[in-house]
Amino acid sequence: MSLRSHIPERLHDASRAAYIRFGTLTASWRIEPSFIMVGASRAGTTSLFRALSAHPAVVRPSVNKGVRYFDLNSFESRDWYRGHFPLRRTAVAQAGACGQPAAFEASGYYVFHPLAVPRMAAVLPDVKLVAMFRDPVERAYSAWKHESARGFEWEGFERALELEDDRLLGEADRMARDPAYESFCHRHQSHRSRGEYADQLDRMWLHFPREQVHVMQSEAFFAQPEAEYKRLIDFLGLSSFQPGSFDQHNARPSSPMPDSVRRGLEDHYAPFNDRLETMLGEPLRWG
Repeated sequence: MSLRSHIPERLHDASRAAYIRFGTLTASWRIEPSFIMVGASRAGTTSLFRALSAHPAVVRPSVNKGVRYFDLNSFESRDWYRGHFPLRRTAVAQAGACGQPAAFEASGYYVFHPLAVPRMAAVLPDVKLVAMFRDPVERAYSAWKHESARGFEWEGFERALELEDDRLLGEADRMARDPAYESFCHRHQSHRSRGEYADQLDRMWLHFPREQVHVMQSEAFFAQPEAEYKRLIDFLGLSSFQPGSFDQHNARPSSPMPDSVRRGLEDHYAPFNDRLETMLGEPLRWG
């Protein structure tokens, strides 16, 4: 059992708020991200986050793995954002002989939120983006299980898919009008829409040069983690390194998806997958 589990939630929240206030005041001394993991959620991003955090030159946010600045907290100041990252001298000391430190954060919602990537381009135009895509059919089912377990989804999988378009209707427009608005449905009940990866990659390429965007396929990463990890750290300009292990985190076993629902999702994703394969110039591992 961790030390944190013994700390009352109220005390933990107060400590976190105090740290962020201190971080904001010392923002000019802190490192900013050189790359950001943008998602997709339920695609293995936690496993990749931990593998990257193991690299001696890589530093993560001081509190949580994701700051949620570009999706849920864009109304905060840039100093507030920088305040979540370590002091530069601490990062340099950690990196040691491995070169310049590289800070990063991760949010599985960034790639899907309609305003997150444009906001990144405005604030950090030189930042590199790392996206991880998974078989969208399996990802949708995994997302539904995850949100159901958290109490954010109360419909069965098939019914949730039937309701999705109505649930999301007008939400993106409302988010655009009000930066402080957090759409519950868009964040927690967009099981099918989040797997339309071609549209998401289009948005990344619209706002960032293609050479600043690296796309990984979850199936490739878990099948050949050493090779995929090496490709990634080469893209990030990091020194050669391999973690001690590549573990899979947050897997959630369950009963199989009904065949009829699977076929419906496969038909839905077919044009998106075809376009994504053309954009990437490589076969999809789930195709």
